[in-house]
Amino acid sequence: MDAALTDAFEANRARLRRLAYRMLGSVSEAEDAVQDAWLRWQRAGADVADPAAWLVRTTTRLCIDRLRAGKAEREAYKGPWLPEPLIEPLTQDPVERAEDVSVAFLLALERLSPLERAVFLLHDVFDEEYAAVAETLGRTEAAVRQLASRAREHVSDARPRFSVTHEHAVKLAAAFAAASAGADVSALSAMLAEDAVMVTDGGGKRKAALRVLVGRDDIIGLLQGLKWRHGAPLFERFEMVRINGGPGLIVHFQDGPETMAFEAGADGRITAIYAMRNPDKLTHV
Repeated sequence: MDAALTDAFEANRARLRRLAYRMLGSVSEAEDAVQDAWLRWQRAGADVADPAAWLVRTTTRLCIDRLRAGKAEREAYKGPWLPEPLIEPLTQDPVERAEDVSVAFLLALERLSPLERAVFLLHDVFDEEYAAVAETLGRTEAAVRQLASRAREHVSDARPRFSVTHEHAVKLAAAFAAASAGADVSALSAMLAEDAVMVTDGGGKRKAALRVLVGRDDIIGLLQGLKWRHGAPLFERFEMVRINGGPGLIVHFQDGPETMAFEAGADGRITAIYAMRNPDKLTHV
């Protein structure tokens, strides 16, 4: 029976991890939630008729509990908050659809209540029926439909449309890294859309902008300040990876690594840069 329980759990582990990451915005917390689900499964699994449904239900509830318990900590977070980066080799076929795991999408989920987030993910992303979602959350189907509608309004506009090809996005990320390494402000400015934004998450642990930088001039001002203080090159080396479904960078500074994820607009210029500097969210780098 122990082997059967293990096999049933392992058959669902990847799905549970994907759900938990979207719920929590953290690779490490998602792993912890899935591990907690495993411990509960060991105690209850022998009596469960539908392992997949039971495991999804349990993991969802564990994630909701974690979100509620961490609400005060999240509200006191120093500076902008970004999800823990989901990193894959750039050459590897992506496991996730980029639009369902992009940084912009996860930031939109952050604006939802834990229940709204759970309903939206289970129904709109993981294709669960409303009746099954209602059972998972202990709500009526009518209430679940209302939660889904409200969540959809907040999230629908946040999914990036990915109007540039993957190949162009890779070249753009590499060009940005090369220009940044040489502190080539002119080249960097040419790559940025006029209304581009840059979000840097230091979590109070490393130096980072304490507000979202809005507009090309604002971003260039930061880069010029770094060049003035540190000179060129701005960092030691970089490597190309896939971050949250799209081309990105792991950049190595003297004080540790940083990840950068990008979004690009229809004209091929960068519209958003998401820089993770918080060492607590980079332990898997």
